Amino acid sequence: MVRCGRTRRVAGSRGGRSRPRFLRRLRLGTDGRSGTLVELQLQGKQAHWNVVGHNFRDLHLQLDEIVDDAREAADTIAERMRALATFPDGRSDSVAATTTLPAFPEGEQNVSTVVDLVTARLRATVDTLRTLHDQVDSEDPSTADLLHAIIDSLEKHAWMVSAENRSV
Repeated sequence: MVRCGRTRRVAGSRGGRSRPRFLRRLRLGTDGRSGTLVELQLQGKQAHWNVVGHNFRDLHLQLDEIVDDAREAADTIAERMRALATFPDGRSDSVAATTTLPAFPEGEQNVSTVVDLVTARLRATVDTLRTLHDQVDSEDPSTADLLHAIIDSLEKHAWMVSAENRSV
């Protein structure tokens, strides 16, 4: 690789395509960050399959929405990485090694517990993505915009899930 100002030119790449310097951060960060999104969808499914109790069905269906959004977000970030000529890593061992989320408990969990667990994981994912957003914002506004949209969606899910355990 040859450095050229704010970009790196990939030796032997077709058309001398250059890659912005932030890609190393995006690659290193997003493996963990997209791993976190993959882990969020896996934990969401674990919760979906094992939630029990009052309002089970509502939370069960809501968890499917979260899983779908996390899956789409991970795919969006991975495809953005490919568009920028870098490589995402969604292998299960890589996801397990790089996620920023704590392990989800095994077995049945009551609705109230799942609400707290999922809310904490959504907020942790938002914190992780916000850090990455801040790192790439000035160098790649397009990637930052994608991250911003994902953050907005996950924050809305956190609000809606957490409302289940709130009372006035």
